[in-house]
Amino acid sequence: MSRNPRVYSAMALAAALAATSVAAPALAEPAAAGTPSAYIVTLAGQPLATYGGGVDGLAATKPGKGKKVDTASTGAKRYREHLTKRQDETARSVGATAQRHNSVASNSFVADLTPAQALKLHRTGGVVSVVQDTLRKALDDRNSSDFLGLSGDKGIWASLGGAPNAGKGIVVGVIDTGVWPENPSFAGPALGTEAPTAADPYRPYRQGTATVMRKADGSTFTGLCETGTEFTADLCNQKLVSARYFGKAWLKANDPAATGEYASPRDRGGHGSHTASTAAGNHAVPATANGIDFGQISGVAPGAAVSVYKALWEGPDGGTGYTSDIIEAIDQAVADGVDVINYSVGGQSESSTDDPVQLAFLAAADAGIFVATAGGNSGPDASTLDNTAPWTTTVAASTVAPYLGEVRLGDGSTFRGASTTVSAPFGPKPLATSVSVKNAAASDSDAEICAEGSLDPAKATGKIIYCVRGVTPRVDKSAEVKRAGGVGMVLGNPSDQDTGADVHAIPTVHINTPDTEKVLAYAATPGATVTLLPSSSTEGVEYPQIASFSSRGPSLSNNGDLIKPDIAAPGVSILAAVAPPGNQGKDFDFYSGTSMATPHIAGLAALYLGTDPLLSPATVKSAMMTTTYDTKTPDLFAQGAGHVDPARMLKPGLVYDAAAQDWYGYLEGLGVKTGTGAAPVATSDLNYPSIAVGTLFGSRTVTRKVTALTPGVYHADLDLPGIKTKVKPSTLVFKKAGETKEFTVSMEMTRQTDAGAIVGSLTWRGKDTAVRSPVMVTPLSAKAPAEVKGEGPAGSLTFDVTPGVSKFSVKAHGPVSADPVPGTVSPSDIWGKEVSVVVPEGAKAVSFKLIPGDPETEVAAILGYTEGGAMQGLAWLTSWEDYRAVLANPRPGKYTLFVITMGSAETPFSTQVNVVDAGSGSGALTVTPGKPKVTPGTAFPLTATWSGQLDRTATGYIEYPNGAGTIVTIN
Repeated sequence: MSRNPRVYSAMALAAALAATSVAAPALAEPAAAGTPSAYIVTLAGQPLATYGGGVDGLAATKPGKGKKVDTASTGAKRYREHLTKRQDETARSVGATAQRHNSVASNSFVADLTPAQALKLHRTGGVVSVVQDTLRKALDDRNSSDFLGLSGDKGIWASLGGAPNAGKGIVVGVIDTGVWPENPSFAGPALGTEAPTAADPYRPYRQGTATVMRKADGSTFTGLCETGTEFTADLCNQKLVSARYFGKAWLKANDPAATGEYASPRDRGGHGSHTASTAAGNHAVPATANGIDFGQISGVAPGAAVSVYKALWEGPDGGTGYTSDIIEAIDQAVADGVDVINYSVGGQSESSTDDPVQLAFLAAADAGIFVATAGGNSGPDASTLDNTAPWTTTVAASTVAPYLGEVRLGDGSTFRGASTTVSAPFGPKPLATSVSVKNAAASDSDAEICAEGSLDPAKATGKIIYCVRGVTPRVDKSAEVKRAGGVGMVLGNPSDQDTGADVHAIPTVHINTPDTEKVLAYAATPGATVTLLPSSSTEGVEYPQIASFSSRGPSLSNNGDLIKPDIAAPGVSILAAVAPPGNQGKDFDFYSGTSMATPHIAGLAALYLGTDPLLSPATVKSAMMTTTYDTKTPDLFAQGAGHVDPARMLKPGLVYDAAAQDWYGYLEGLGVKTGTGAAPVATSDLNYPSIAVGTLFGSRTVTRKVTALTPGVYHADLDLPGIKTKVKPSTLVFKKAGETKEFTVSMEMTRQTDAGAIVGSLTWRGKDTAVRSPVMVTPLSAKAPAEVKGEGPAGSLTFDVTPGVSKFSVKAHGPVSADPVPGTVSPSDIWGKEVSVVVPEGAKAVSFKLIPGDPETEVAAILGYTEGGAMQGLAWLTSWEDYRAVLANPRPGKYTLFVITMGSAETPFSTQVNVVDAGSGSGALTVTPGKPKVTPGTAFPLTATWSGQLDRTATGYIEYPNGAGTIVTIN
């Protein structure tokens, strides 16, 4: 891949992608001077799960179709030794030591590295990525199994032979915060030592300390009930067949006793128990919380077995885990032989395409494991997704019929909100704002949110208190009201947000704006009273719709060429098992988040695999995506293909299959050197159940292949407004199941094509079958150089621009030439010297330049961006990149250069950062023609002219319609 400087668009910024073929590291807080940081180094050789041979003397270890990887074979042991040796050699090449090795789903090692060592590895052949070990976070009809049509005489479970058989013979692996094994959702017969009989072939049993289970696909799962703090081997059973924990990095950095954590698979926070029980918890489990009976709940695949991999740990910020621990968990899950992995975890920004966790999931998918991942809880802003690799199924969160209550004020006004704790009329009672009943020592801001200890019992006793959402957990607010003698709570959103059906300590109704302002104003009047009422009517409530918190696309790392999220599932107010220590003693609670939506998809995958265990993960994903229906939020960036429909999922008609070579080709197409020999594939051409073209200019043809699960004749129906389209062939005839046919979809802009994203669908219609794929294209306003370069204090250059739209505006900004800032860096500066700049909103471009002060000593820099308090690596600045990085349409915020020396002594350097905004300029940059008359598709010459420049680098920007543009670099 080219090592020349690149122009990075705003779409590329969320991916930690350097100006080279590999990712820049994700940066944490700088380590103390002299203290290296832990990095994960991924190598190009394939891990056991995907190795198809090619190394002299080492046989292939990749499992055959329908089989799981055998890590105990002689060949696997020899190949693992080969990988480990290569990892050790790579670490030693920069004077480091590989401390931990991964080889099943990931060919990677963990080592403590200085930035200089990381830089050397970044430039070492055969190294795919060098990524700092960072923390990742667990993402936070009324019964979702009823809403999905799983229960009842005509439900999916009944069609599969009843709930106990739904998912039987399938193992769901859950990578999360652990499990509370005593919860009845995980109850099961004890594990015996006798092998199963023909009448019950999938019964797990003990073989020494291991749990062994023959699975529906004919392979064997081998797990372990790992002992530790308050966790003994007998806590596993025929439902919870295995439980392990992975925390070397987290336990090294944290004292579990300080947070009440358990150094074992036991869950403290509840997140892992919730996701595991949602995916595959037992059927018809009575669920009560705070004395309220919520009836019976069930996992989506109640007949499946559960294997827990605790890699996230409870801390001040909830469940978090280090990348290295998560990769070990994935490695083990693949080695154990799970069929499905649920990963309700996300980073603070979109993971890059060659992120080590995503690459480990690629190997898992290639080994036949369906991987469901959470899209994230950072919505409704655009491009807030995580886990966007095409080999995983990225899940959005939708609503189900809500639990409702009403707030009736003394003046007769009534407002509806979410409530699970008002089962009968409660009141009238005095209504007071929390600030009016605060302790004298408490601040108004603490009292407003009902922070712990902020309310005065002498003032609050016997009243219903109005508290404002924010800062403290919602259920902690009601606990504070109860402590102060309050008898009820009205919880109000300060801005437009979702409302949560939490199990509060006292009767509570959670309301949204603008109702909150009205209730708050009334509560401040003398003699204010309120009655809390139950409400069973959902009149006027539209569902399913995508939750406001659910992260949105487009996926930046895929440049708009892959629609993400993939699919939506219930994720709001989901009742499931939790861990009592982190949930005020409750065994069950309502959680909301894409974390809750993801196990619904994981459970449905288990159901599907229970009917046909040899289906590929891509086939199962395709079956889900092409049989969806639109939510009440029919935005592809919110819902993906649509809302999952379990009844139709089992009869998709046609599927879009894919395998490892497709995914490696996709990576190669994005510039990631995989070392697999796979030919590059444009992301838009990946055989996927959706079609996206992030930049359509003129015309574009994409290719797809479909495989028939149900033979017959299928006719294409393509709807894409404003685009001239053609499907060839438009009719596909399948004579038998398993046949595969190829077709192309041509899309061409016309004079009437509007700018901006255009949404449509392609549907293959057969007898009683409709196979629908969402289609999205974004017409490109211009084809022009990303960057042009000129020399001299004054001058001009001419380049061709091809317009894509008929109304074509051109505007010049800049140029800007900031004064270089001198500095020095010493080898003892392990994290180097920091140079920071804040890029304002609306900036058109920014140029970062590192200027070495000593031609005999090399310096380098890592460019990072601060987001959510964490540093995200964007690019390396080295001699290979001409010591530059330029960004078009950069995100506003703080950018930092970490300058390091490769020498042995104090090294001088200078940095220059040019920020181009609408009103900046150190001279004059003009462009002619300023108002061109154009014909779409026909190139015309554009001339950029400048004057008044000093003998140093200046940066300008020429802007075209819809955010397109060309960076002008002078000197």
